[in-house]
Amino acid sequence: MKMVKSIKDKNEQAARHQLIEELFYDFHSSRRQVYWTNFVRGIFFGLGTLIGGTIIVAIAVWVLSQFTNIFPSTGDYIKTITNTIQK
Repeated sequence: MKMVKSIKDKNEQAARHQLIEELFYDFHSSRRQVYWTNFVRGIFFGLGTLIGGTIIVAIAVWVLSQFTNIFPSTGDYIKTITNTIQK
């Protein structure tokens, strides 16, 4: 009984592996295409990360600059950070 279950599990695993390989080769007929796709994807991922990070830092600086009047004790520090980033 244990041996039958083991054989069945191995057959299912092999079938899944074969299906994944077929799907991969259906979408990507050559290694060159895979490398090119991953290269372009990497460039866009890096560019998106850079733009997104810039937007988040800009929003954070803007929010900090809004708190300069509310918290006078940290206002000078926040103004220094804001001036440094703007330069």
